[in-house]
Amino acid sequence: MPADSTRRSVLFVGVNYAPEPTGIGPYTAGMATGLAARGWDVSAVTGHPHYPWWRIPAEHRGLPRRDVVEGVRLRRVHHFVPRRHNALTRALHEVTFGLRAAFTRWGDPDAVVVVSPALLASRIVAVRARARRVPVVTWVQDIYTLGVKETGGGLGSGLIERWERGLANASHRVVVIHDRFRRMFAEDLAVQRPIDVVRNWSHVPDLHDRRSVEVRRGYGWSDDDIVVLHAGAMGAKQGLEAVVLASQEAHRRGSAVRFVLLGDGNQRAALEALGPNPHLQFIDPLDDDDFFAVLGSADALLVNERPGLTEMSVPSKMTTYFATGLPVIAAVDTGSTTYDEMRAAEAGPCVPPADPGALVDAAESLAADPERARGFGRNGQAYRQRVLTEDAAIDGFARVLDTVTATGR
Repeated sequence: MPADSTRRSVLFVGVNYAPEPTGIGPYTAGMATGLAARGWDVSAVTGHPHYPWWRIPAEHRGLPRRDVVEGVRLRRVHHFVPRRHNALTRALHEVTFGLRAAFTRWGDPDAVVVVSPALLASRIVAVRARARRVPVVTWVQDIYTLGVKETGGGLGSGLIERWERGLANASHRVVVIHDRFRRMFAEDLAVQRPIDVVRNWSHVPDLHDRRSVEVRRGYGWSDDDIVVLHAGAMGAKQGLEAVVLASQEAHRRGSAVRFVLLGDGNQRAALEALGPNPHLQFIDPLDDDDFFAVLGSADALLVNERPGLTEMSVPSKMTTYFATGLPVIAAVDTGSTTYDEMRAAEAGPCVPPADPGALVDAAESLAADPERARGFGRNGQAYRQRVLTEDAAIDGFARVLDTVTATGR
């Protein structure tokens, strides 16, 4: 389909896209379709759905390589998907996507948006864009430099920092998802380009009052169970070993707290191997309707991070959690971006990470004071409506692209 020459065009390049149910994919897809609905000529180059499973599910293997989805011309390229995760396999994952994306046909966009992660792929794509004199906008969802440092990256952290700074300074503008990210890029990474904040949004419907007795019974939850549910990826940065230990602590106490881990990820098998107990349950990823039903039927929702994470990312699950009207428990460091977000939203209690007893105490405390729990839920919903709307995000990103494309090549 030829582009309409009267409209400005934008190309998104990111390894994650819908129908991936969680992580960055829903935001890239949502932004692309939102801009298309506002009259932009939008195309996207992406991979095949593989997150959070780190494999391509059978139901997604037949997706067409070229398609038009909700007004977006979509091209999917094949790339390496690692089953075992280390620095080499993750680099190969990004580089194979970046090379495929850089050497596919782009058309003639007025701007290219690269989504980081994946950093290495974004660097490769930005080189091609600059060679063609196409303005580049880097959209930062996670800060690689901090991620490497905070997860013990060692000697590679300096190289990653130079790559991340280089990508930002090679861009016309940088878009980040939180004020803390902007400060990190401006002060710690010394990025010289303009940095805009466009918040991620809650891309799910209002889930208030979705509690279902049938759903609870279907998963073996009694009326007396205090169900604390963690939804999303089960990776290293989530530090979910502490949740397994908290379930064991609940079992020792004879507590009514039951921890539920919903989703998948490269750490799930290791978590399951830590040993089953009646206060711990794993649920496989669900389609949207079932996911929303299960989420709304919990008593509290959980954000858990391994100790030491400060500004690495803002968990995308929080925008979903705030739609439920349920309290959120955050087991995070007080210096983290997640902690700041929880305090701004006043959506629930924060406890130290890797403290199983504190996690159980927080859940029991919420159950003992239902009005306090409902107040936290209302606060989260109000914050979502005030700060985390899709219209505000798309309008903000459109303003960035207006500035970039008005400047020209």
